[in-house]
Amino acid sequence: MAHLRCDFYSDVLGLSTSMTVILPQQTTTQIGLSGTARDGGHPTLYLLHGLSDDDTTWTRRTSIERYVSTMGLAVVMPQVHRSFYADEAHGNRYWTFLSEELPAVAESFFRLSPRREDTFVAGLSMGGYGAVKWALRCPERFAAAASLSGSLDIRDPQRWRDKPSIMKRVFGESEDAVPTQEDVLALARRIDPNIAPSLYIACGQQDRLCESNELFVKTAESAGLAVTSKFTPGEHTWDLWDARIRDVLDWLPLH
Repeated sequence: MAHLRCDFYSDVLGLSTSMTVILPQQTTTQIGLSGTARDGGHPTLYLLHGLSDDDTTWTRRTSIERYVSTMGLAVVMPQVHRSFYADEAHGNRYWTFLSEELPAVAESFFRLSPRREDTFVAGLSMGGYGAVKWALRCPERFAAAASLSGSLDIRDPQRWRDKPSIMKRVFGESEDAVPTQEDVLALARRIDPNIAPSLYIACGQQDRLCESNELFVKTAESAGLAVTSKFTPGEHTWDLWDARIRDVLDWLPLH
């Protein structure tokens, strides 16, 4: 595998930013690790970070590079700070950066497949919310999306009480001001199940976010969406996410 920290300029954000990228490499002589690459553009997983993290966190706290080494899968991990992957009400345009600029830049820099059947998104906590939102708002881009301990009820009053300054900066003055396109529960009710990507939802049963994850699964199933869910003992920790990202990689519909 090739591992890169890519610093580049974003026209959308008007500033320099970073992404961490893992690229497939065909190898035969590495000790303890084999590498696989495919002909043509690489299938790609966009892997999103949580509220307190950055684009390096998945490579520092899991063995994601080793996990994907035999899959021929590229992994693109962008940096979006504490934006909830949104065009912030009082800030920058991180949704536009994520959904429009980032894929175009990444595909111009690296040999990535643009095909829907080769493109996936996943994330943890804030990134789990971002992954589901991106997949439901842009279903033509993704074959599958996964959320690990995602913040899937963005209107949750407790979240607004816990982090009022962040939530107001990103979404507006109250939970009632959250636009429908930022509410993944509303998106799940509205999307045509015939065009929706497959979804994977996982959360620890001792996680404060477990109830909202269970609510999302019920909502998505009621709407006819294809949902795989996994609720196991665990909290909001990297022990759980390291285990579940391996499950996600096994679940991805790689061709």
